[in-house]
Amino acid sequence: MLPRPCRFLRCVPVLLGVIALASVGALVAWNFLPALFPPHAHDILGALPLGSIAFAYLAHQIVVRRPERKDLARAILLAIAFLSWAANQLWPDLPQAGLFNDAAIALFVLDVFLAMIGRPSGSSGSCGGEILDA
Repeated sequence: MLPRPCRFLRCVPVLLGVIALASVGALVAWNFLPALFPPHAHDILGALPLGSIAFAYLAHQIVVRRPERKDLARAILLAIAFLSWAANQLWPDLPQAGLFNDAAIALFVLDVFLAMIGRPSGSSGSCGGEILDA
């Protein structure tokens, strides 16, 4: 049985994930009933699930999975991508909003590319990825 602090730490990613899902529900509700929400609520409702899931995923990786450095770096990259997207949603009128958006795009593309060229151990091929082995 895990000590209480360890059990609590394992709950943090789940709690953050629940917050992310609940905020998605609020975001969907805004789309159907925008008059029920205050002005500019969409900015916060769009950013909250992105930021929450970024921290939930990072906490999950650190607390539950305890990844190697390479996988931790990928988790951080993905979290930064989500946080950049969240910043773009939260502050759409800032001059840096385009930069936040472009950073999110670049990081998501890089993450998918790294997933494509990554290869499970024991696979063969000279191009670097299972998608290229076909």
